[in-house]
Amino acid sequence: MTKQLTVSLPETLKLDSQLCFALHSASNKIDQMYRPLLATHGLTYAQYIVLMSLSEKDNVPITVLAKKLGVSKATMTPLLRRLEAKNLVTRKIESTNERQKQVKLTQEGLALLSESCDATDKVFEDTGLTKAQADGLIALCKVITQK
Repeated sequence: MTKQLTVSLPETLKLDSQLCFALHSASNKIDQMYRPLLATHGLTYAQYIVLMSLSEKDNVPITVLAKKLGVSKATMTPLLRRLEAKNLVTRKIESTNERQKQVKLTQEGLALLSESCDATDKVFEDTGLTKAQADGLIALCKVITQK
């Protein structure tokens, strides 16, 4: 029989009191909700947010898109390669800078994004949050990410 080790931690150090764990758990849960809905459209969540971002501001440098999505340029390259293979985006060398590529949403990409918008509504509904709660949570997350 093994003896269980228990440590008496202050309440502020317990897992359920940690902001990082609450955000991590909520993010994982949202991912789990999106995954099957987006899979029916042949998309991952990362691909979906790229399409959403490009629908707001199109024909942007990869570095600008990466910064907006909070990922590295190295993460963007394989992601964009897969989207380009599906003919959902195009990447073109910028005329003023050969080292810079612009990303543009294709008509197919826009059509697929429109078809998959119901995923966002379904996930919102499944969270059980009210519109006011969701807006408040989004605002709080923006406070953290804009630091």
